[in-house]
Amino acid sequence: MTKNHTTDDFIASAKEVLSIEADAINAQQQYIDESFVAACKQILACEGRVVVTGMGKSGHIANKIAATLASTGTPAFFVHPGEASHGDLGMITPKDLLLAISNSGETSEVLSILPIVKRMGTPLIGMASSSGSTLAKLSDVYLNLPISKEACPMNLAPTASTTVTLAMGDALAIAVLNARDFGEADFARSHPGGALGRRLLLYVEDIMHTGGAIPLVHHNAPLSEALVEMTTKGLGMTGIINDDAQLVGIYTDGDLRRTLAEQVSIELPIKEIMTQDPVTAQPDMLAAELVTIMKAKRIGALIITDNTGVVGALNMQDLLKAGVL
Repeated sequence: MTKNHTTDDFIASAKEVLSIEADAINAQQQYIDESFVAACKQILACEGRVVVTGMGKSGHIANKIAATLASTGTPAFFVHPGEASHGDLGMITPKDLLLAISNSGETSEVLSILPIVKRMGTPLIGMASSSGSTLAKLSDVYLNLPISKEACPMNLAPTASTTVTLAMGDALAIAVLNARDFGEADFARSHPGGALGRRLLLYVEDIMHTGGAIPLVHHNAPLSEALVEMTTKGLGMTGIINDDAQLVGIYTDGDLRRTLAEQVSIELPIKEIMTQDPVTAQPDMLAAELVTIMKAKRIGALIITDNTGVVGALNMQDLLKAGVL
């Protein structure tokens, strides 16, 4: 039967849970010892993948730990212990490392695969709440996670124990990350779809317009021809080239507004009103770097050049579409 809880009751319950779990994490710091160091060294020495396993709620935590390791420079994946007994053990090799998680250290599905893994010579790191458990005794390196109290009022539902296990997994992943000198560029390679990945992996050449899509007119062309080119290509500007197809200037929407204010004839040669020595970019430049330059110089569009001449063009809208902005 549902109790008639008040607002204060809900808030008090939530705060108690957070307090219990925070205390459990803080208490775990005393167990960051030589065993933790040994576990980090085992992971760093692993020539294969770190295979993480666990059953039930521990399995959900194990899956997250595997994902965190994989995204921070340590190849890792999760194997369900029940499925491992029915064929998935073939995914584990002697060069791998098994990280087995069990709150009690006596989970039958986990324990059933350990003898086979041990016979293969695969190193085993165990995480459990009892140093006297079977998992602890079978482990090459054992990480003790004793939990005195779950946040559940019946002390049954895995709450504080799973929180501490997850935190220890994070501690392992970040400690190993630091040891590998894993940086932003490495992280980006694991997250090409994220904002950081786009900032660190996307180059100007990946998003610039090329070939016939580049707005260009000859420097002797009249303003009217430049306006048609700008309208057709839709980048808010056109590059101006000489007889050798080298960039000598640019004409933008902003230039057009100033030209109209001066009532200049549309038959005037574009070279007489273009902006000379325009800012350009190189195709091998990071798109994020170009954003910084364009913002600082208040440029909405520009031409891309290399040692051969004009190779592309882009504007701020292209950078926005690419997710760099």
